Amino acid sequence: MNRKTLLIFSSNKNKINEIKKFLPKKKYYFKNIKSLKESAAPKETGKSFAENAKIKSKFGYKIYGIPCIADDSGISIRALSGKPGIYSNRFQKENGGYKKSFKKIILATKKKNNNFAYFTCVISLTYDKNKTVTFTGKKNGVITDLPLGKRGFGYDPIFKPEKSKKTYGQMIKKEKMKNSHRSIALKKLNTFLKRIN
Repeated sequence: MNRKTLLIFSSNKNKINEIKKFLPKKKYYFKNIKSLKESAAPKETGKSFAENAKIKSKFGYKIYGIPCIADDSGISIRALSGKPGIYSNRFQKENGGYKKSFKKIILATKKKNNNFAYFTCVISLTYDKNKTVTFTGKKNGVITDLPLGKRGFGYDPIFKPEKSKKTYGQMIKKEKMKNSHRSIALKKLNTFLKRIN
């Protein structure tokens, strides 16, 4: 059986690895933008995770001419009125990195006495001209009183998903993939790929 090529439009190694581990290697050959000669990227001007994910997958398909997967994800915190959301990466940069961002977030949750938060992941697949579909995964949870664990990436050490005793930062990769917003979206993507291939 010939493997089909899929472009993962990301330079984030952690995201790339999570996507690759969820889809069958025997069926797909994966490329990412770092493995290609050109490394252009579109401006993410969308107002939602879905809009930004679609901008990236459509751009990747248009430039490279192969089915393209793009992910847009982030954390929304009730004590910050739903922020940072789609601006999760910008938020940590503006605050001087993740450690300083964790302190700001934890302080806000204590001040408002509300630690509810949720992660959202939207995966967009552009598999032909004018054919783009999106798959959404959402995971509710709470912000912890301090960062816990050194695994994972991004906001993982301060987010504990519902019905879990561990933060994403404390989970081994298999645990996280069973329990994450991205895995929910990837399951939906996998089902769709099985249907069209």
